[in-house]
Amino acid sequence: MSYDGLSHESLKVAKRKTIGIKETRKALERGEVRVVYIARDAEEHVVRGLKEMCNQKGIPIVHVETMAQLGKACGIEVGAASAAILRE
Repeated sequence: MSYDGLSHESLKVAKRKTIGIKETRKALERGEVRVVYIARDAEEHVVRGLKEMCNQKGIPIVHVETMAQLGKACGIEVGAASAAILRE
């Protein structure tokens, strides 16, 4: 599943979230992820494995235009290739 756009508020107010490829991948492996956000300008070889894991597990992917926008939505001042909202 894949969606366009970004609900900044969902990511900003999420009690449990991950930021970055490694944290998000680990949370996916543990089965803790509700939804994954991936920046469109992230290099494909960096996010390919994450996309595959999401598709295998049926986790929705929300596409965000830029890494800078995703980082800002996560409350950090640098870009992020991916982030996820975790189950509570």
